[in-house]
Amino acid sequence: MASVSVIIVNYNAGDRLLRCLAAVMAQTAPPLEVLLVDNGSEDGSFEKALEAFPTVRGLPMGKNLGFAAANNRASEEAKGDWLALLNPDAYPEPSWLEELLSATERWSEAQAFGSLQLNSEDLSIIDGAGDNLHALGVPYRGHLDWPASKAPAEGEVFAPCAAAALYAKAEFLQLGGFDERFFCYCEDVDLGARLRHRDGLSVQVPTAVVRHEGSAITGRQSAFTVFHGHRNRIWLTAKSLPPLLFWGLLPAQLLVHLLFICKFAPTPIGRDYRRAIAAGLKEIPRLRRERRGRPSLSSAAFAKLLVWSPIALMQRKAKIVGGPDNRR
Repeated sequence: MASVSVIIVNYNAGDRLLRCLAAVMAQTAPPLEVLLVDNGSEDGSFEKALEAFPTVRGLPMGKNLGFAAANNRASEEAKGDWLALLNPDAYPEPSWLEELLSATERWSEAQAFGSLQLNSEDLSIIDGAGDNLHALGVPYRGHLDWPASKAPAEGEVFAPCAAAALYAKAEFLQLGGFDERFFCYCEDVDLGARLRHRDGLSVQVPTAVVRHEGSAITGRQSAFTVFHGHRNRIWLTAKSLPPLLFWGLLPAQLLVHLLFICKFAPTPIGRDYRRAIAAGLKEIPRLRRERRGRPSLSSAAFAKLLVWSPIALMQRKAKIVGGPDNRR
């Protein structure tokens, strides 16, 4: 099989990191190497991990560069043909890498592969089955909180969730890796969109299973998560949508921003949400200028990749297309 470099970005992950590394070391298809990038952790987790797993190669950044930049630095150091990105709060089943690599043989034209994430506390619940982008400008993890028995079949997806994903190293580097301005959140969907614009392909692999805690370190509703998550989704659509789609959908997306501002106004995260929207909208003109001259699908072709149904968005229904014998 092809060689794989596993990359884990750590930031004060505590004992979760040890559990994650133990699961990586138990893989039926052992990786070529494991790179542990540390974003200036202060809880001793980085040192404990290197002591417990001496074959792991540590890459201390000295400060918190963010998920995007840390993975980019590691990808430049990696020796494998494939990059397996894994969050420290994601614990892969022993066959995880073997299943992903097997999928690369079935989908030889694909450059990115996603895992089936199950809730680490309740394995009967899905934590994510690939990333989707709704036409209203909302990215979401497919099948979030659905029963595991209803996990979607293998097939094309808009983008893999980088909490547990496999990327062809050559393509990852050619795309410039993650956009480091995102810091964290939505950078994986942005990369998936750029891959699509180059006529690339992402595949969701339901047999590649990880147990995922999900925002265990940053918190689902923390000020940090709210600001970066909502700011970045505006940047994502500004960067990704072809002109006709962007301008045609902008009024509806602005209405969504307004509705959410009203919804969150009386809550503790109201101020953070308003800050996020302001920061996101401010950068739209510059991000649209950056799109000029870059490889791009037509508006019609890109529209087929989006989720359009409001019901599908509310249900977090994954959009998985085709299979290895039923491709586009």
